[in-house]
Amino acid sequence: MKTRKIAILGGSGFVGGHLVAALAERGMASRVITRRRNRTRHLLVIPSCEVVEGDIFQLADRQRHLAGCDAVVNLVGILNQGRSALFEDVHARLPASIAAACRSLDIGRIVHISALGVAKNAPSEYLRSKFKGEEAIHAAGGDIRVTSIRPSIIFGPGDSFFNRFANLLSLSPLAFPLACADARFAPVWVGDVIEAILRILDDDSTDGHRYELCGPEVQSLRDLVQFTADVTGKRRWIIDIGHRLSRLQGIAMQNLPGKIFTLDNYLSATVPSVCKDSGFAALGIEPCGIESIVPAYLGAREKNARLSRLRSMARRSDT
Repeated sequence: MKTRKIAILGGSGFVGGHLVAALAERGMASRVITRRRNRTRHLLVIPSCEVVEGDIFQLADRQRHLAGCDAVVNLVGILNQGRSALFEDVHARLPASIAAACRSLDIGRIVHISALGVAKNAPSEYLRSKFKGEEAIHAAGGDIRVTSIRPSIIFGPGDSFFNRFANLLSLSPLAFPLACADARFAPVWVGDVIEAILRILDDDSTDGHRYELCGPEVQSLRDLVQFTADVTGKRRWIIDIGHRLSRLQGIAMQNLPGKIFTLDNYLSATVPSVCKDSGFAALGIEPCGIESIVPAYLGAREKNARLSRLRSMARRSDT
């Protein structure tokens, strides 16, 4: 690895935690910039990871906390926007600001995490804003080497996809109404995404490329939810509510707390999250499928939940 210290923006999240651990295993130092340091206890135990508190959207914090780093990995992203976080600010404007800071600090390497389906005329604001940011950071110019990756949904321990559906299935005793059931995805293991980032950081020939990263199989959302139900041992009747009701559901739910599903989510789901070209093949990586990874963490989760229920029953019987 040619770089010595890597700044990870958005490093306190799911992918960031796995990236920090992988860098530590390779003897690499990392610096995670976060607004709330007290929420990064899982990173504080890693000696080679420096966690600093700062707001990457503020110029002074960008300049101070990126100084001394050799490369930047931008993982910052949101699935839904609110009053304090807009797609335009997070996805479109921030990447250009990151590139400007790198130019002023002589940081010559950026790896930018984008998304499949980004396009100027994409149907959702999420995908359009991601496209703007990707274009802006690649237009950085100068001596900065920029590479983007466009992953499908990323899975692994701690993910927000299979774990979320496992939770939702637990709340649905018999039937599970599913919006956008025919949406297509090629789930990609977080370990493979991390390996791609590491290889990109170590290979100058990847400069300027935009790698699409997909797992070995394309499946519908219905198939993935059914897989989750099977792994967790939940027998549910999964009901495809169709596109019209899916759209109406997005409109009805987008203002509810937690934003489980929004109209923009629905519009994003109309674009298949599948690869046209294999970035993994270009990088020499053979991706893993969900069958070899997901049961290990979802199955363990269900086993722990059953043990907790049994302990609770035992305590009640003792009283």
